[in-house]
Amino acid sequence: MLIFNVFENRILAGKLMPFSPSISALSRAILLLRLETRVFSYICKKNMRQYIIVYLFLLSLLPLSAQQKVSLGEESEISLLICGPSHDKSFTLYGHAAFRIKDTAQNFDTIFNYGLFDFTSSNFLYRFAKGETDYKLGAAGFLDYMIEYQMRGSYVNELVLNLTTEEKNKIWDALLINYLPENRVYRYNFFFDNCATRLVSIVEQHINGRIIYNTDQPEQTFRDLINYCTRGHHWLTFGCDLALGSPTDDLATPREKMFLPEHLESAFKTATVKSEDGSSRSLIKAVIPLADFEPEINNYPPELFTPIVCSLLILLVTAGITYWEWKRKKQAKYLDIILFTIAGIAGCVLFFLSFISTHPCVYPNWSLVWLHPLHLVGVLLIAVKRFAKAAFCYHFINFVALTILLPGWMFIPQHLNIAFVPLILTLWIRSVFAVYRYKTQKIK
Repeated sequence: MLIFNVFENRILAGKLMPFSPSISALSRAILLLRLETRVFSYICKKNMRQYIIVYLFLLSLLPLSAQQKVSLGEESEISLLICGPSHDKSFTLYGHAAFRIKDTAQNFDTIFNYGLFDFTSSNFLYRFAKGETDYKLGAAGFLDYMIEYQMRGSYVNELVLNLTTEEKNKIWDALLINYLPENRVYRYNFFFDNCATRLVSIVEQHINGRIIYNTDQPEQTFRDLINYCTRGHHWLTFGCDLALGSPTDDLATPREKMFLPEHLESAFKTATVKSEDGSSRSLIKAVIPLADFEPEINNYPPELFTPIVCSLLILLVTAGITYWEWKRKKQAKYLDIILFTIAGIAGCVLFFLSFISTHPCVYPNWSLVWLHPLHLVGVLLIAVKRFAKAAFCYHFINFVALTILLPGWMFIPQHLNIAFVPLILTLWIRSVFAVYRYKTQKIK
């Protein structure tokens, strides 16, 4: 397959994209090349001279036109495909967007997709947590792409861009340059550099004129936008509210909202292009529903144990055990060890996201006041009897911090998920009772 890979790079360097649902002359040549390469590579694997001769011979089989640059014709179209959300995976809840390049005269219909990533790559989870996830640009045939989203049950709307032939070829050339092996991979950023924002940037940079968007939109924060996408997925919303800090509660501009394909679609539908000569035109000339599915994201499966239900259960159980301790003059040390160990581990995750990762909008995070790594130190103090005085100091500081935090959250510029409140009260109760127990024992 080495010959084919070299040939593929040569095709890309010449700005050719041999993607088509039908078998064109170029496609037949490529298929022939792949077949003959498999045979000749085995024969010549020990003789480099023969290998090179075979390679040059196979290249000569291609028509001369296949080694020349292809430009889009006047009847060609460049579109945005807006794909609706689905329950398939957590990342599909936000929808998707891609370019469609269609030139019937030259018999190709290609999708350019900036949303590809590899779960199997080395240290994927660690790199994802650290904010070093690499996505890449991929290309595929239109029919293959559509089948994938139809199987998910996602709607697909095509927004045909109102472009001149010059603008089409500028976007086409930019995509081909981006698709070169050395340019395909990019550092993903959920809010500011993803599959949707890349499309917007390419259109804005290569259109002749300035795009004017409708700014008459309701004010929404970044958290409002993503929580709307995860509505009905209570645990995912809970996790996002916990991990994302106060910058997520900043208001998003109309341009920034386009990191979500749904907002990209609505913005482009009403946008106009103002040319340098003062004339204006609509950015979109046609909207075509390609797959009309009811958004399944609205069909929420029933969920009994939501974060707020589980948080309340933890609070009630903790309050009950604490009352039993007070009545029986007992100490449930293991309850404190379990609760504060969990809080400490969660605090380590938040600390990593806030101070080590490069994710946007994770720092500052006020949840570090009640979930922080120092809880693990507290667990050690609680577990060892001779550290009783130090454990008292730890609980007293925690009690003061949480007492200020809950009523003071209304002044903090960060959203408080309602399920956080019972959990904060759980830790507060344990610290209050620990202070009370230490004081009463000292008086006796």
